[in-house]
Amino acid sequence: MGTMNVNKNYSLELEKILGNTENKGKKLFLHSCCAPCSSYVLEYLRGFFQITVFYYNPNITEEEEYLKRMAEQKRLIEEFNRQLVSGEASGYPIEVVEGDYPQGLFFETVKGLEQCKEGGERCFACYALRLRKTAEQAKEAQADYFTTTLTISPLKNARKINEIGEKLSCEYGISFLPSDFKKKDGYKRSVELSKEYGLYRQDYCGCVFSKRNTSNA
Repeated sequence: MGTMNVNKNYSLELEKILGNTENKGKKLFLHSCCAPCSSYVLEYLRGFFQITVFYYNPNITEEEEYLKRMAEQKRLIEEFNRQLVSGEASGYPIEVVEGDYPQGLFFETVKGLEQCKEGGERCFACYALRLRKTAEQAKEAQADYFTTTLTISPLKNARKINEIGEKLSCEYGISFLPSDFKKKDGYKRSVELSKEYGLYRQDYCGCVFSKRNTSNA
C-alpha cells in the first residue's frame, strides 16, 4: 500500500538531479505564473537546462492584468538573454512560449469550489489545470522535463504541486522536475531580483477569488 510523501524533501531531490552531470543541457519546459516568481528559478536553473518558459495562466481574470504580466515575463527573459551575450552571466539562452488565454476555462474548472478557502481545493484544481497543459506542451516539444515556478510562493502548497506533477508525469510519460523553490532563500532572492529589475510585482495570484481575498485582508 502506498504512503503519502508528507516529509518528502523536494528541494533536496532537485539538487540531486542537478548534481547529475548527465542532466546538464537537457530541455526543461517551465510553467511560469509571472516574471517575479520566475526570476530566481531562471537564475538558478539557466546554467543547468535549456529552458523554455511557458506562460499559461487562464486563472488571471482581467485581460489587462494578464497582458501586463506577460509583457514583464518577456522583458525579464530578454534581459537574462542579453546578459549571456554580454558575458555578464553564463548558461543557456531562454525561450518563451505564450499559451492560449481561454478566460472561461478557469471558471469551468473551479465550478462548485467558489466558496473554498484560499489555498484549498479550488487552488489545487487551478494548479492541475496549468500543470496539465504544461505537461501536454512539454511532451509535444519533446522536452526532457517539465515543472512550474509555483513552488516559489510561501502561499502555495508545494507538496500538492509536486504530487500533481508526479501524477501527470506518469500520465504523459515525461519527467517532472521536483521543486520547492522558496527553500534556500529562493523566495527572498526573487524579491531582490524583482527590485533589481524593477519588475511589476502583484499582490494576488490572478483570479478574482484571490483578488477579493487580498482586498478583504
